[in-house]
Amino acid sequence: MDLGIEGRVAVVTGADSGIGLATARELLREGARVVLTDEDATSVRRAAESLDAPEGTWATCGADLRSAQDVEELARVVEQTFGGAHVLVHCAGVHGAQGLFHEIDDEGWLETLQVDLLAAVRVVRALLPGMRAAGWGRIVLVSSEDGVQPYVDELPYSASKAGILSLAKGLSKTYGREGVLVNAVSPAFVATPMTDEMMDARARELGVDRDEAVRSFLAEERPGIVTDRRGKAEEVAAAIAFLCSARASYVNGSNYRVDGGSVATI
Repeated sequence: MDLGIEGRVAVVTGADSGIGLATARELLREGARVVLTDEDATSVRRAAESLDAPEGTWATCGADLRSAQDVEELARVVEQTFGGAHVLVHCAGVHGAQGLFHEIDDEGWLETLQVDLLAAVRVVRALLPGMRAAGWGRIVLVSSEDGVQPYVDELPYSASKAGILSLAKGLSKTYGREGVLVNAVSPAFVATPMTDEMMDARARELGVDRDEAVRSFLAEERPGIVTDRRGKAEEVAAAIAFLCSARASYVNGSNYRVDGGSVATI
C-alpha cells in the first residue's frame, strides 16, 4: 500500500530498539526521511546504521526527553537537517516503578511520569509549531493496554499511559482543524528489550528460562491475549505507519489497539 508519505520528515523517539526502531524502518521503506532519537547517541546511531537505508534519508540525535533543553536541541537538529518535521511518533518509555501502590514512593511516581508522560508533552510542544505552520501533520503517541486496563503492580506506568490517551485525544480536538491529526497506539506485551528484561527477571525468580517465563506470564497474568504469544515490534509499527500516512486522513483522536485481544472490551 502506498502510504503517501514519500519525502515527509518523521521523528521517532525511543528509536534505538523495539517498536521505535521497527517504526523507523517501516517509514523509511515508505520513502519518508527519519530522525531517530534516543537517550544514548551512540546506541541510536548504531541502530540507524542497521536499517540498511541510505544515510541521506535518516539522521540521529541523542536526547534525554526528561530535559527541555535536550528536546529543544532535538527540534533544532530536525530543522537544520531536514527543514522540520511533518510526523512525530513518540515511542520512548520505561516500565518505571513497580510494586503495589503502598510500596511506591513519590520518587518512583515522578520518575515514571517524567519519562512516560511528560516526555511526550515536551516533544509534541517542540515539534507542533512546524506542523501547524505547514497545515499538515501526524502525531502518534504510543500508549499501552495498561492505559485502559491497569495492573495493580505497575500503577505509575498505567496512570502515565492513561495520560497519554487523554493527551492524544485532547490534542486531536485542538489541532485537527489545522490538518494536524493525532492518534494513539496501544500495544500489549510486545517482544522488546523492556519486556525481555521483565521476563528475564521472572525467569530468575522462577528458576526457568525466558521462554518458559513468557509462557507462564501469558497463562497467569495475560490470559486475555488469545493469540497466546508476545507481539512483534513490526506488527505495532505497521499500525503506526498507517496512522502517519496520507491514507489515514480521516482518522483523528483514535486509539488503535495492537494487543492480541488482551483488553477485555472492544
